[in-house]
Amino acid sequence: MFRMILDLIKKPFFILSMSALLSLTALLAALFSEAFLGLEPCILCIYQRIPFAIVIAFWLISFFKRSSLKVMSALSSIALLINSGIATYHTGVEQKWWASAFEGCTVPANFFSNEPQSILENILSTPSARCDEIPWQDPLLGLSMANYNIALCFGLFAALFLSLYLSKTTKADQKQTVEDAV
Repeated sequence: MFRMILDLIKKPFFILSMSALLSLTALLAALFSEAFLGLEPCILCIYQRIPFAIVIAFWLISFFKRSSLKVMSALSSIALLINSGIATYHTGVEQKWWASAFEGCTVPANFFSNEPQSILENILSTPSARCDEIPWQDPLLGLSMANYNIALCFGLFAALFLSLYLSKTTKADQKQTVEDAV
């Protein structure tokens, strides 16, 4: 079992694909929670979505241009580490460990209206959800979505970083083995 997991981790495209899939799932979950559960995101919640979209874009680039796989994997790992940092900052604001530079910021409830004028007004209007209030908390563990985002993003960062490292050392080890054989 351990050997199978190690073999998968050594494949950067697989790990980047899983990172993109989990990023897409996180974005869809956020949109679902807004549309069907009535949760309003604050500006920090919105900022946490940007790196997920970037990871998906980097995966698309690597899908169509495999020669850029390692660069896209490295950039995706950086984007996920940044997202983990944003989520950590958001957690600190939620727990009142520090004040937010974005106090009182939100996205309007009718942000996704189909009227063109309404969309522009919504983008330019001041949001109403507060960054220091937890809109949803896990009833079992007491964790917020920002807390889960820290773990998800840092875990994906570590998997991508490890994948790049192991795929590099694997090729170097293979080269050394060939040189030793000659």
